[in-house]
Amino acid sequence: MEKRLFRQVEILSWDFSPQLQHRVNDTWEYGSTKYLYRQWYGLVANRDTPLNDKNGMLNFTTQGNLTLVNGSGSVVWSSNTTRGGVQNPIAQLLDSGNLVVRTENSNYVWQSFDYPGDTALPGVKIGIDLKTGFRRFLWSWKSRNDPSNGQYSFIFDPNGFPQPFLMNGSIQRFRGGAWNGQSFANSPSLLPSPSYKYIFASDPDQVYFTYELIDTSAIARVVMQLNGFLELSTWNNLTQNWDNFGSAPADNCDIYAQCNAYGLCNSGNSPICSCLDKFEPKDPTEWAKGNWSGGCVRKTPILNCQKEVKFLKYSGIKLPDTRFSWYDRGVTLNSCEELCLRNCSCVAYAKLDTTGTNEDCLLWFDELMDIREFGSSGQDIYIKLDSSETEISTGNSSKEILKKLRISLPLAALSLLSVLCLILYIRHTKNKKKKEEENQNQQRFSEGSSEMLYINKSKNDDLDLPLFDFATILEATNNLSLSNKLGEGGFGPVYKGALKDGQEIAVKRLSRYSAQGTDEFKNEVIFIAKLQHRNLVKLLGCCIQAEEKMLVYEYMPNNSLDWFLFDRRSLLDWPKCFHIINGIARGLLYLHQDSRLRIIHRDLKPSNVLLDIDMNPKISDFGMARSFGGNETGAMTTRVVGTYGYMSPEYAEEGKFSVKSDVFSFGVVILEILSGTRNRGFIHPDHHHNLLGHVWIHFKEGRVMEVINTHLKELCNLCEVQRSVHVGLLCVQQCPEDRPSMSSVVLMLSSDVPLPLPKEPGFFTSRSRFGEVNSSSSKLGEHSGNQLSITLLDARYSLRLFLVVHFRNDTQIKTTMISTVKLQFYPYDNFSLQNYNHLFELK
Repeated sequence: MEKRLFRQVEILSWDFSPQLQHRVNDTWEYGSTKYLYRQWYGLVANRDTPLNDKNGMLNFTTQGNLTLVNGSGSVVWSSNTTRGGVQNPIAQLLDSGNLVVRTENSNYVWQSFDYPGDTALPGVKIGIDLKTGFRRFLWSWKSRNDPSNGQYSFIFDPNGFPQPFLMNGSIQRFRGGAWNGQSFANSPSLLPSPSYKYIFASDPDQVYFTYELIDTSAIARVVMQLNGFLELSTWNNLTQNWDNFGSAPADNCDIYAQCNAYGLCNSGNSPICSCLDKFEPKDPTEWAKGNWSGGCVRKTPILNCQKEVKFLKYSGIKLPDTRFSWYDRGVTLNSCEELCLRNCSCVAYAKLDTTGTNEDCLLWFDELMDIREFGSSGQDIYIKLDSSETEISTGNSSKEILKKLRISLPLAALSLLSVLCLILYIRHTKNKKKKEEENQNQQRFSEGSSEMLYINKSKNDDLDLPLFDFATILEATNNLSLSNKLGEGGFGPVYKGALKDGQEIAVKRLSRYSAQGTDEFKNEVIFIAKLQHRNLVKLLGCCIQAEEKMLVYEYMPNNSLDWFLFDRRSLLDWPKCFHIINGIARGLLYLHQDSRLRIIHRDLKPSNVLLDIDMNPKISDFGMARSFGGNETGAMTTRVVGTYGYMSPEYAEEGKFSVKSDVFSFGVVILEILSGTRNRGFIHPDHHHNLLGHVWIHFKEGRVMEVINTHLKELCNLCEVQRSVHVGLLCVQQCPEDRPSMSSVVLMLSSDVPLPLPKEPGFFTSRSRFGEVNSSSSKLGEHSGNQLSITLLDARYSLRLFLVVHFRNDTQIKTTMISTVKLQFYPYDNFSLQNYNHLFELK
C-alpha cells in the first residue's frame, strides 16, 4: 500500500512501543497499566464475496478506485468510483467513522456511508436518490458469523408520502409511519431523545432520513439485527456496553397491518384488534376467533359520489399507510377537507405536521391500513362516512335526540332504583370477582404463549400483584426516554418514572438480548411479591405485553451500593457503612430462615443492594434465586449463574449452591465495603492474591487498618471495623461448613461474642490476571511480515479510542479517533470496518 493512502499522518514503525503487549481476553498492557477493549462491526464491504485465501491487498487502481484483491490478483471488492481519472486519490477515515475516497481538494468520490450494511452511524442517510435511483438501506447479517445479506432490511419507500419500512424479504414487517415534523408517527420505538435528533428530507431530488447527535460526546448506532428488530442504542461509559433505548417492532401492534383495513390496534386491550367506530368486521366469525386478516368495513357503505357524505374525526392514532396517498404543502386543514370532498376516490384526510410550523395536507385513496392507537401522542385523521352515520355521532338529528330522550329518561329512573341493589351485589361478589380476575390474568399470561408469563399457582399462594398497562409505563417514564434511564444490569435497563398519583417508581425492562430471560422474570415476580421485609426491595407490579416484560419497583433515590462504593466512596462514613452491612445481613437472614420458603439469592453483590432515602439497604434482583422447603439447604446445578468475584468456590467450580453460597457473597460485599475496592479485578504489585487473600494476609499480620478505605478511618469505631473484617473473613472461608450461618453473622455483628480465627479464604490465590502470553502475539512489534507500517494520528499511549487495520499477518494501523475501525483480512474472511469502542483502563 502506498504511503499516500493515509496521507497527512505520521508514519511510524511497529517497534514504537515494545512495552505495549496484547494479552488474552481482549486485554492490553502498557507497562503497569492494563486496558480492555470492546468491538463491533460498522461496515463489511465485501459481505457477499469473502476472500478465498490468506493474501488480501487493498490498493488504488489507475482510475482511482479503491479495490480489494485476493492472492491471485482477482478483484474481490471495489469502490466502483463513478468519477474516472482521479489524480492522486486519498483514502481517509473521518472522525464520524466514514471512510472516504477523495481528491486532494477534499472532494469525495466515494464514501462508506453510502453502503451502511447493517449499521447506521450518526449521519448515515437511509433513503433514495430520485434522480439516479440509488438506494441506501440497512440489511441484516445472514448469521452471527456470516455478514452476507440476511433476511431483514430497513428501507425508505418514496411512494405516496415517504415512510420507513422494516422488511422481511419482500413482506412489510414494520412501518415507521409518516413524518410529523419531529418524528415518525410518534411511535414510541422511534421517538427522539435529548441525545439525538431525527432529520427528514423530501424534495424532487432525494428522500432520506438520518439522525444526528445533540450530545456530541455520545456514541450511537442503529443496527438491523438478524432477528428482525431495528435497534437504536448508545454507548454507556459506566457499564462499557450498549444501552438499547428503542427497538422496532416494539410490540404486536407494531407488526404491519396487524388488524388489516380499518382495524384499530391497541396493545393494551385484549384482544388487541377492534374496528374503528362506524366500522364492523368484514367476517365476524373469523374476527371473533382472532383472525383479523379480513379487516373491517363501513357499517353504511358509500355507494356513489352523489350520496351525501361527512367526515368523522378519529384522534390519538398512528396515521395509516401513506403509500397510496397524495400530499401537498401549504394547504390548510379546511382546504384539505374540500379537496377530499371534491374527489370521489378520497377516503380520508389529515394534517401531517404536529409542530404547527407547516400547513400541509394528506389525502388517502385506498383502504386505510396499519392503524394503531397512541392516545395523547397520536394524530388526528378525518374519515369519510355516510352523512347518516356522522349525524348520529355528532347529534345533528333532532329526531334521533328526541328518540334517545324518550328511551333514556325511564331507564335513568330505573337505574336510580337499582343502584342500592347493585352496591350490595358488588360488595357481596367482590372477593369472587377478584378471584375471577386472577384466573383471567393466569390465562392471559399462559405458559403456551412465548410472549406471556405463566405465574406458577401450584404453591396455592395469592400473589395479589397489580398488572400495569404498557401505555401507563410509557407515560410514567416519558416513553422510556434516555433521560429517565437510571442504569442497566444483566436483566436489562432500569428507568425512573412517576405514576399519575405522584408515586415515583423504578421500571426494570427485560432486554431481548439479556442473558436472563422468562424464567428469571418469573422468579422476580413470584419471590419478591411474596417477600415482605424492610431490607428487601418492594415490587409494586409488573407489565407483560407482547415481547415487553417489565417489573415495577418502589424507587430508590440513592441508587445502588456500588454507586457509592466505587464512584462516590467519600460520601459513605463508617456509621452508614455499618448500618448497611447490618441491614444486608438481616435481609439475608429473612431469606434463609424467617420467610415462608428458604430462599438462596445466588447473585448478592453491591449493585443488587439498593439504598432508600435514609440509606437503608434493600436486596434486589431475585432473577437467579432458588427456593427450598422443609429442611433443604441447597442443591446442585449445571447452569452456573451469578457474578464472578462473588461466587463461592463450590458453586463456581462444581455448581453446588446453598445458603452458605450467599454467606460467601455477603463476606465479599463486607470486604468491598471496608476496602472500597472490588474483589474482581483486584491487582496488587507485591503479590498475586485477590482482595480476599490481600485482606487475610493483613489480618494475620495484625495490619487490618491498612486495607480499610481512607474515608472510613475518620471517626470510625475501631472495634466495629476490626470485628466486621473478622466476620467478613469468616464468611469467605474456602469450605462452606466453616462459614457461619446468617443468624450467627447477625449475632456476631451486633454483640461481643468471641469469634473463631478465620481459615484461608476461597479463591485465596487468583490465577494470573491475563493468562499466558501467546508468543506469536504478545507484542505488537512482532506483528510483522507486511510492508504496511503503523500510522498514528496522535501518538499517545492512552489507547482510549483507536483504529486498527489488519492486513495479512495482522499488521495494524492504529489511531486515536472518535471510533475505532478495523480493516480486517482474516483467511477466508471479509474486509470490514470494525469498531473498538471505549477502550478503558482496568483499575
